[in-house]
Amino acid sequence: MREIIHMIVVLSIICATSGAVLVNLKQATKSQIEQQVLTYVQGPALLSVLKNRDNDPIKERVKIKDVTVFPAIKDGKLVGVALETFAPGYSGDIGVMVGFDVNKDELLGIGITTQTETPGLGTKVTKTSFTDRFKEHGLDSMQITSRGGDIDSVAGATYSSVGTVDAVRKAIGVYQSIKPEITNIWKNS
Repeated sequence: MREIIHMIVVLSIICATSGAVLVNLKQATKSQIEQQVLTYVQGPALLSVLKNRDNDPIKERVKIKDVTVFPAIKDGKLVGVALETFAPGYSGDIGVMVGFDVNKDELLGIGITTQTETPGLGTKVTKTSFTDRFKEHGLDSMQITSRGGDIDSVAGATYSSVGTVDAVRKAIGVYQSIKPEITNIWKNS
């Protein structure tokens, strides 16, 4: 009986120590992981969406209602913002960085940040032939053509196209709900 109690105590100490080490390791690497995601996952899509700017949107990002907003400032004026949203595709969530022109209230464009779609079919939503369809697009008629909108889906990749458009629609909703805060934060810009 003593051996079993001794074994339980030793295993409990090992588990508690391992758990504490993992928690501390996660906390210690949190900022480095966030920086890697910003640089290598979100960064390329973000910089392709917010082209006309003088600032570094990654360094000047702001959290508004748990949404990270990346500003584009040109000649001291806020000209655009970008934010990332997700929606289900065929084989997982599709992450989309969506840029907004704050003066015209239209899309600057989109960039795909993450996706696990079928190679050769669903991955076509990452191609400029699809993403360019969103440039200078209004905010009110965002939908694929089969659902009454004006965005043509990619042939053979309907789920991926719908997932991308749904992520953009979600971003539009978020943008419209936080636009007053965006305007307030950068009103002197």
